[in-house]
Amino acid sequence: TEAALLSGESDPGAAADALRAMGCGTVVVTLGAEGALLASPDERALLPGFSVVAEDTTAAGDAFNGGLAVALAEGEDLAAAVRRACAGGALAATTAGARPSLPDRASIDRFLAEFG
Repeated sequence: TEAALLSGESDPGAAADALRAMGCGTVVVTLGAEGALLASPDERALLPGFSVVAEDTTAAGDAFNGGLAVALAEGEDLAAAVRRACAGGALAATTAGARPSLPDRASIDRFLAEFG
C-alpha cells in the first residue's frame, strides 16, 4: 500500500521501479503472505512469504522492519535479511495486538527452522 501511494503505481514491480527512479537505491515492497519484492542495482528477486492463519496484522509491518534492520545490522546479506523479515511479519500476524504479537529472535529462528 505504501509503495503504491509513494510511487503512484499499483503493481509492486512498477512501484519498485518508480521508487528506484526517484533515487532509492534499494527497495523492498512487502506483499503479505506472498513475501516481498527486492529491487536493488544488483538484484531483483521475489522472496516467498509464509502462509499463516492471520489473527491480526496490526504489527506485521513493524515486525518485518525490525527483523530486516536487525538482520542487516548483524551482517546478513540483503536477500537473507528480507527472508528473516518475512518470517517476523508472518509470526506477528498470528497473534492479536500490536506489542504482544512482536516475535523475539528465538521464535523467528524456530519458525525459519521449521518453515524456512
